[in-house]
Amino acid sequence: MNPEFLPGNRIELLETGADFFPALIAAIDAAECEVHLETYIYAADATGRAVTDALAAAARRGVAVRVLVDGFGARDFPAGLGRELAAAGGAVEVYRPEAARLRLRRHRLRRLHRKLAVIDGRVAFVGGINVIDDRDTPGGAPRFDYAVRVAGPLVTRIHADVRHLWRLVGWARLQRRPRMAPISPCALDAPAGRVRAAFLIRDNLRHRRDIEDAYLAAIAAARAEVLLASAYFLPGRRFRHALLDAAARGVRVTVLLQGKVEYFLLHYATQALYGQLLAGGVRVHEYDASFLHAKVGVVDEAWATVGSSNIDPFSLLLAREANVVVKDADFAAGLAASLKRAIAADAREITAADLSKSTLPRRALRWFAYGMVRLLLGITRYGGADYRE
Repeated sequence: MNPEFLPGNRIELLETGADFFPALIAAIDAAECEVHLETYIYAADATGRAVTDALAAAARRGVAVRVLVDGFGARDFPAGLGRELAAAGGAVEVYRPEAARLRLRRHRLRRLHRKLAVIDGRVAFVGGINVIDDRDTPGGAPRFDYAVRVAGPLVTRIHADVRHLWRLVGWARLQRRPRMAPISPCALDAPAGRVRAAFLIRDNLRHRRDIEDAYLAAIAAARAEVLLASAYFLPGRRFRHALLDAAARGVRVTVLLQGKVEYFLLHYATQALYGQLLAGGVRVHEYDASFLHAKVGVVDEAWATVGSSNIDPFSLLLAREANVVVKDADFAAGLAASLKRAIAADAREITAADLSKSTLPRRALRWFAYGMVRLLLGITRYGGADYRE
C-alpha cells in the first residue's frame, strides 16, 4: 500500500527523553478534551510517575484520559500506576494481557510495540521512546532514541487510528463492541506548517508490510545516501538485498546498530550479517556510548522516517508498530545531522579487518545465534521465505 502524504504539517524532531518527556507532559498539562497514550513499556520510575501525575491531573479536571499498554512490556502497570490513574478517573486497557503468562503460544508473540500519544486531536507524538527513565541503563547514560511532535492534518489520521485500536481492545475484552465517544470537540484538522508526511502502521491484517515496503521503496529510489539507525537489526533477504543493491549502484549506505549486548541472541545474530553487508559496500557502525534505541532512517536527505519499528522479525513480522514518514529536506537533513554526530562521537566503525580478527568461538557464536533465531521463526511459522537462505 502506497503511503498517502498529507501537506500542511509541522513536524518537530525530539531527541532522547530529555526532549520528549517535557514536551509530552506540557501537552498533557494543556489538554482540554482528551488524551490517548499507547506504550510498550510503562515503568514505575520517576519518569513514569511524572507522566502518570500529569495524566491523573488531566483526568481530575475532566479530560478523557485513555492509556493502552502492552500486556508483556507493561505487565506491572495495571496493578500499579494504572490503578492510581484509574482512581483519578482515567481509563486503562491492556493489549493481550495473557502475554504476562510466559507460555510460548504463537499469537502471544504479537505485541503492542507502538509509542503514540494524541492530545485533543491537535498534537500527536510518534516515536520509539517508552515511558521509562532514559537513564535506567547500566552506567546511567541516556538511551539514544527519537520521537516527533506532529501538528496539522496528519494528526487526524493518527487520532483515528489510536481510537480504532482502543475500541478493538475493548471489544476483545468485553466480547462486544464498546461505545466510543464522539470525536473530541477540541480536534482541529487545519494546516500547521508546510511539511508533507504520512502515518504508517504495521498490524497482522491489511498493513502487514506497510512500514517495510516504505523503507524498501525509498532505498530503491536512493541516489546518494541511505542512513539507518535500528536498535535491533536482523533484516530479511529482501531488505538486505535492497541495501546491497543500493551500495552496488554507488549509494553511500550506512547503518548505526546496537554496540552493547542487550538481548544476547539477537545481538550475535545481527553480527552474523556483518560479513555480507561489509563485502557489499555497506558501512556498519556500532553505538556504544549507551543503549541505542532509535528506529529511524534518512534517504538522500529528502525522505525520513521516525517511529517504533526496528528492522528485525519482531517489528516487521509480529508487533503492532507506527512510524511517521516525512518528505521534507529540512527535517531529513536535521535527522541526518543528528545521526552523523552520534556516529562521529559515540560509535565505532566495524571493518572487514575487525571481522577477520574474530576468534573461531566468536564466529561460531554468531552463526549459532543466527540459526537459533531462524529456527524460532520456523517453529512459530513466522518469517516465511524472507528468512530462508
